[in-house]
Amino acid sequence: MFKKILLLVLLLLAVAAALYFDVAQYLTLEFFNSQRQGIADYQQQRPLVVALVYFVLYVLVTALSLPGAAVMTLVGGALFGLGWGLLIVSFASTIGATLAFLLARSLLHDWVQQRFAQHLAAINRGVEKDGPFYLFTLRLVPLFPFFVVNLVMALTPIKLWSFYWVSQVGMLAGTAVYVNAGTQLAKLDGTTGILSPALLASFVLLGLFPWLAKAIAAAFKARRAFSRFKKPRQFDNNVLVIGAGSAGLVSAYIAATVKAKVTLIEKNKMGGDCLNTGCVPSKAIIRSSRINHYLQRGADYGLKNISGEVDFPAVMQRVQKVIDTIEPHDSVARYTELGVDCLQGQAKIISPWQVEVSDSTGNKTLHSARNIIIASGGRPALPEIAGLNKINYLTSENIWQLRTLPQHLIVVGGGPIGCELAQAFRRLGSEVTMLVRSQLLPKEDEDVAAAVAAQFARDGIKVLIQSHIVSCEQSQKINVRVALSDQQEVLVQGDQLLMAVGRNANTEAMGLENVGVQCTANGTIAVDEYLRTDCPTIFACGDVAGPYQFTHVAAHQAWYAAVNALFGSFKKFKADYSVIPWVTFCDPEVARVGLSEKDAQAKNIAYEVTRYGIDDLDRAIADSEAHGFIKVLTVPGKDKILGVTIVGYHASELIAEYILAMRHGLGLNKVMGTIHIYPTLNEANKYVAGEWKKSHKPEALLKWVEKLHRLRR
Repeated sequence: MFKKILLLVLLLLAVAAALYFDVAQYLTLEFFNSQRQGIADYQQQRPLVVALVYFVLYVLVTALSLPGAAVMTLVGGALFGLGWGLLIVSFASTIGATLAFLLARSLLHDWVQQRFAQHLAAINRGVEKDGPFYLFTLRLVPLFPFFVVNLVMALTPIKLWSFYWVSQVGMLAGTAVYVNAGTQLAKLDGTTGILSPALLASFVLLGLFPWLAKAIAAAFKARRAFSRFKKPRQFDNNVLVIGAGSAGLVSAYIAATVKAKVTLIEKNKMGGDCLNTGCVPSKAIIRSSRINHYLQRGADYGLKNISGEVDFPAVMQRVQKVIDTIEPHDSVARYTELGVDCLQGQAKIISPWQVEVSDSTGNKTLHSARNIIIASGGRPALPEIAGLNKINYLTSENIWQLRTLPQHLIVVGGGPIGCELAQAFRRLGSEVTMLVRSQLLPKEDEDVAAAVAAQFARDGIKVLIQSHIVSCEQSQKINVRVALSDQQEVLVQGDQLLMAVGRNANTEAMGLENVGVQCTANGTIAVDEYLRTDCPTIFACGDVAGPYQFTHVAAHQAWYAAVNALFGSFKKFKADYSVIPWVTFCDPEVARVGLSEKDAQAKNIAYEVTRYGIDDLDRAIADSEAHGFIKVLTVPGKDKILGVTIVGYHASELIAEYILAMRHGLGLNKVMGTIHIYPTLNEANKYVAGEWKKSHKPEALLKWVEKLHRLRR
């Protein structure tokens, strides 16, 4: 801090001195013309001294962002000619710009990034990826003030060396024009003489050069990606879609809707994980478990002698019936009727335009398309645990094959899948022990996790927090040896073990290496903002691409992947992740959209918190579900919503109003001003907005209003 203050004081003194001595009067063409003969005579005697003094003055003027750089560039041409003038001015201007960049970065960068972190996030990502390109464009077009570019770029994450060399190269063309004009200085009476419309037009054309260069680079990249392959003269399809889960189905649906020829390839079941092993069956079993839980709570509703006996095979039969009822929505018959060619088999990418499909009999067929969309989804992740490969463990894929209720279910993992299934099986009658590395729902705030943990304790679920599995083995029971945070080891015994520690992308045996498609460090396929892979004709969306592994996000991404694959030659669309909601369907439900407190703190985003306890809500009290809370993060002093977390009964439905508000820029004042039906759970949204308004009421004005009322009495 002391260094910053000292630097600021020195900078202010330098600027004050420049103002006091009216340095600007010396940085004009009039002054130079009046002193030109004397300078020329001195230069003839001591050319190196004149060059050095000029160089230092130019650096100081640009470093302090003083007006006069354009005049000094002209003077450089007049004094040193085009060759030496261009050399001296080029280095002096770049060094001065870099010093101005360093001053601004030292004094303002951290404060600006912290103060406007949320607004700058997208800009930072763009600069980190294409910062030199953007800077090059700005340097080529003199319509952007020289000193403004220095200061603005200092506030971004661009690296110092990148700033220097791009500035050196980018300013060269403009510098050459000005220096050349300076050689004709005797004929000019001001800078307006060189800023003719024709010359400005040439600068604008120079500014278009980087975009042209980027297009050429993209063409070169495509040529390099395609160089090993022979492009078909014509294609069987406009697009091939690999995977018939949420992302693949939506991609195929969109393509068929716009009358494109599309083939959909799925090696397992239509509908993917969501229909067959994920969202649908998990919500079905949660519903059965919750009904059983309500039966146990009959006394809470004044009902006597209510009892329920869990018929677990019937529960699982109901789960399958739900899947069977929804299955036609995702069936081959439906998509064939829509105009999609559906193939069953393993897809392998052979070239940027061709996919080989192997069916169950081993027959192989080759299919071509102008573009390919990979939507192969994900699968349960399995950590390396000693002895795990010798155990008949369960995952979210095969747990639906159970027909005998586990007496004691051990659940490894405290994320959404682990929490939902642990509570469901507990409420169906299993004893449940959860082994959790950090906290329940680790992506949520601690108060959210605490609310869920409290309910789990009431349900009788044993949760071992900060536990690490040392080894496991299976005899008559499954024995899991667990190290706790205090280094103590305990033995947990159960008759079933559920692994629920996350999901991995399905990228194996697809031929990605054949076409140079790369994966990220976490195993998902690397895509750009248009969901395009390293191979320009291949796109990816859904769980296989990340970064969010939700069915609704997969469908959201599928629109961008399909439209960019079909129409990207004319217009491309960047995937929008600005408002992403999600829900964990345990009891209490946990719904969130936007930032949590944990996220805001990690990103250094300033925020205010407004809370409303649902235990005070009339409808929740009437339903004997008076528990949980709504927590809204807003910009300090404003009603703009940064994020919302709802913990409680039907949180998954209550969050919809905030998703809409955030998507369309509506603040808490708009929520409070909307009529909500009484008595409903949705009133909680209005009440939390009222809590915000109450904490921001104009106290000073209200004192005067109080005096007015007293006077009128």
